[in-house]
Amino acid sequence: MADEATPMTDTQDNKQTHGSKKNIFKLLRIKHVTGILSLASFVFSIPILASVTWLLYMKSYDCEWLFKLPRLQIGISIGLIFVFLICNGALFLRSRLPMVGIIAVMVPLTLMFTVGLALLGANSLESRKIPATPLWFRMKADDDGLWNNIKGCIYGVHVCQDLAASSKPVKSYDFDKKKLSSVESGCCLPPEECHMQYVNASFWEKDENGTDSWGNADCDAWSNSRDVLCYNCQSCKDGYVKALQSKWSKLGVFLVSMAVFLITCHLALFLATMWELHCTP
Repeated sequence: MADEATPMTDTQDNKQTHGSKKNIFKLLRIKHVTGILSLASFVFSIPILASVTWLLYMKSYDCEWLFKLPRLQIGISIGLIFVFLICNGALFLRSRLPMVGIIAVMVPLTLMFTVGLALLGANSLESRKIPATPLWFRMKADDDGLWNNIKGCIYGVHVCQDLAASSKPVKSYDFDKKKLSSVESGCCLPPEECHMQYVNASFWEKDENGTDSWGNADCDAWSNSRDVLCYNCQSCKDGYVKALQSKWSKLGVFLVSMAVFLITCHLALFLATMWELHCTP
């Protein structure tokens, strides 16, 4: 009987050994996954810190200080520093307090995602009270008092004067409007609908035979006087707002993209951690 019991015992021992090996391999695979996700979360957080440097040292667009946007840049930079610290702090909390860590990281990332959508002009989030959104820029440009200051500032930084000086030797057939910035084409030149004849970048002759086809108030607002040009045109407002929106929309794309990447990584890491803690022996 003793001889018969021995093989049974050996078989059970082999099954237990085989089962424990499976559990060990399973645990190692989970730890491998969580390690990769932790590394990915850290790597994706590095551009956030780099963006802080970009925001703090980014050159403000001409006359942008009139909108008090440099203060917003500093505020977003401080917020991104907190996001970086919280995201990496959550990595240390994941094994001890995973629930606290995921809640702590989701709140700032959701806020970061929302701010990015607002800067991109998401209809449901756009508001006249939220700085640097497209609607906010349009509202500011329609403020006559502020626009007078912006016009004076654009004139003071010699945007149109520099364009005129650089294009003096350029003939009409070589003058390419597509290479101009939105401010140069909007404030320094008459709209194409006016059908004016090019003399140089800041001097255009009106075509008297085409006045009936203008149908554009900017054509009447245009003047060859260097301190007038098209500063009173709607195209000038649109061009200046477009230049500012281009800068801030890039920041919006960055915030949305990084928020999506980090939310995905931290959620996956949270699920893998919970599996490791509760579903493995």
